[in-house]
Amino acid sequence: MSKPLKQIHLAAHFPGVNNTTVWSDPAAGSHIEFSSFTHFAKTAERARFDFLFLAEGLRLREQGGKIYDLDVVGRPDTFTILAALAAVTEHLGLTGTINSTFNEPYEVARQFASLDHLSGGRAAWNVVTSWDAFTGENFRRGGFLPQDERYSRAKEFLATANELFDSWHGDEILADQATGSFLSDARAGSFVHKGPQFDIHGQFNVPRSPQGRPVIFQAGESDEGREFAASGADAIFSRYATLDAGQAFYTDVKSRLAKYGRRPDELLILPAASFVLGDTDAEAEEIAHQVRRQQVSGATALKHLEFVWNRDLSSYDPEGPLPDVDPLVGEEHISRGRAQVRMYRDPVAIAREWRELAEANKWSIRDLVINTGNRQTFVGSPATVARTINDFVQADVSDGFILVPHITPGGLDAFADTVVPLLQEQGVFRTEYEGTTLRDHLGLAHPDEKRSERVAS
Repeated sequence: MSKPLKQIHLAAHFPGVNNTTVWSDPAAGSHIEFSSFTHFAKTAERARFDFLFLAEGLRLREQGGKIYDLDVVGRPDTFTILAALAAVTEHLGLTGTINSTFNEPYEVARQFASLDHLSGGRAAWNVVTSWDAFTGENFRRGGFLPQDERYSRAKEFLATANELFDSWHGDEILADQATGSFLSDARAGSFVHKGPQFDIHGQFNVPRSPQGRPVIFQAGESDEGREFAASGADAIFSRYATLDAGQAFYTDVKSRLAKYGRRPDELLILPAASFVLGDTDAEAEEIAHQVRRQQVSGATALKHLEFVWNRDLSSYDPEGPLPDVDPLVGEEHISRGRAQVRMYRDPVAIAREWRELAEANKWSIRDLVINTGNRQTFVGSPATVARTINDFVQADVSDGFILVPHITPGGLDAFADTVVPLLQEQGVFRTEYEGTTLRDHLGLAHPDEKRSERVAS
């Protein structure tokens, strides 16, 4: 008997602080005007996507002591945008990145429970930690935590938030969700939490929301991040969207679930994926080449090289050879607030590898940055892209993809109009929403159903 086809999950990422967007394109729009978010969200909902995803940067990044202004430098508050989008959409899930290092559980739980009510059960929380003291300077706590302590705090933060969400659960609470009134004020919303990170008690003042709890996302590829996702997340973002690397990540993360009493289908794996479409595969490849050169200008190429070299390289020609000097290694870095810096743990070795690549391929600085940076995940005609996405999902590279267009807000339109219908024809993507909540879209059980299962067992 053949294995049944997996249903594909698709979501849309409105690019945030990034080097993805092609600003020089006449179709590129604002990242602060609400009309951009509305267009993007309505396109995703028209295509029957699961959710819209917003990342969030907590501080303007700097390079050489100046604001890094070669891509997006700022954006409105995530909760404000998602609450506004709840009013102009009916089915689309609304996912926001909220930091666990500098926020407090009561505050975040109250905001997400409110968003879940306002949206009719479509809220999701991407739980992240902050890694640098530079970002921490914006907050009263200041500083930053070592990696193991960041995840310890994040785990307790999420556990505490779940206690608050669940504080309105129980047959003993006879609550009228429409009015918020209840008959047993002795128990409704009461909570007590004492732990290494948080020591709080009181009453949570937002009644049980339609999903019980927001859907929980996690974006971490370290061992700690994968374990954190396996222990309590509903979905994990991944940067592994190629066949071999994706399958390895998928197998590893899914294998961690059993120790927490969870089934493989209780955690979805959703890599970010960019795309370029053309009438033919050849045309799409040519467009993709042009897009990569638009994404990486000469100035951008030099700034990206500085992530590794940790030197001011503004005097170098981006169309010329790589620097023959080695990177500066030390605690102080020319780039502040960029996660990419963490990827280059041995900059001297990376520089040596890049020089060899550039020499072998006769690449300039700009060529090297283009070819070693993020490339489009899916390139081709709509038929080719639809087939590749389906092949990857059926081969357990992922459970679906979070699509990141290079043009906002209209870059998702062509995918919605040409690729989605082909996936629907193959029977691997919905033609209509079958439920009302994000948990329905993702095939995830309501927390109260899970609780009943545990009690029954």
